[in-house]
Amino acid sequence: MSTRLDAALHAPARLQIAAMLARVEDAEFAVIRDVVDVSDSVLSKHLSALKEAGYVDLRKAAQDGRQRTWVSLTRAGRRAFAGHMAALQDLVASAQAAISAV
Repeated sequence: MSTRLDAALHAPARLQIAAMLARVEDAEFAVIRDVVDVSDSVLSKHLSALKEAGYVDLRKAAQDGRQRTWVSLTRAGRRAFAGHMAALQDLVASAQAAISAV
């Protein structure tokens, strides 16, 4: 394969988070939690790992009288997600070629 899978994005929940954030400017923590269908603590751990990799930014802001957390993909996160998707596509193409050869 010409491209490599990104370990920081490979976990299914992290891949879902990145896919969701790739389509929007930012998303609120609770929305991401509900879409990915994980608990607050699990989402926090995944976001911490993505933040540590430099792939997401977290921003806290008051809304409706409550403190909310907003998440966005960084430029590096968008590049990493695109590279990871390319690696997955290469993997699928390779597997299809192997299956076709049988």
